[in-house]
Amino acid sequence: MLRTLLSPRVMGLHLLTIGVLVAFIMLGRWQLGVFQDSGKPRVSTDPAPVAVASLAQVGVQMNGEAVGRRVTAEGVYEAGRQLLVADRQADVDAPGGNVSRDQGYWVLTPLKLDDGTLVPVVRGWVAEADDPAVAAVPQGRVALAGRLRPQQGTDSVQRRAEGLPAGQVQTVSTGELVNLWSGERVRTGYVVAQPASGSLTQVKVAPPVTGGTLTWRNLAYAANWWIFAGFAVFMWFHFVRDAVRADRDRGKSSPEMVLEG
Repeated sequence: MLRTLLSPRVMGLHLLTIGVLVAFIMLGRWQLGVFQDSGKPRVSTDPAPVAVASLAQVGVQMNGEAVGRRVTAEGVYEAGRQLLVADRQADVDAPGGNVSRDQGYWVLTPLKLDDGTLVPVVRGWVAEADDPAVAAVPQGRVALAGRLRPQQGTDSVQRRAEGLPAGQVQTVSTGELVNLWSGERVRTGYVVAQPASGSLTQVKVAPPVTGGTLTWRNLAYAANWWIFAGFAVFMWFHFVRDAVRADRDRGKSSPEMVLEG
């Protein structure tokens, strides 16, 4: 049997089978990778800015497609209603709630639009609540650009056991702002100003991200390639067995060397 297995004809079959197996396994891995990548979140095309009023409504949950969109707004800042959002980093996507040396305050100032509604605007970030930049609210009519973010749940951060000083909040929650800014109609969500207002530190915010859709067809392709690889092994076994039997029948192999069928 060994003589048959090492014959040039069968050796060629061995090499061909190995090549086919490597190719089919790699093709299957490639299709599996395509399938896995299809489900990963990805940055979508950044659309042109639109008026904030077209995406952030009053009393209506924000559409997921609006999150991260570039928006514009014109109005007057309500300096007397300004708040500080405590325990925040200069990155809107950074986790809050655990005090660290890099945490400070978002400066949250409502912008009154021409229709009388308020849009919460994160004008920037400061390390200390008494930073002079906090009080430097632009006067008169302003036009700003930024990215729209959804409201934050009041349970999304760890609350301070001792509470917060007056004029500070833990999250940018529309429901909480409606109570604090009583008598005003507040639009859902908030805008992170870009660039930051005055000498405040810019708060970073990512562009829109969309969830990928799994392409199950690629998973099926991967399975097909691996099935083909298994079939190649099956055919190799039968070709080798037939070669051994043929040599045995011709008396070229001793009986004890016959491959079990």
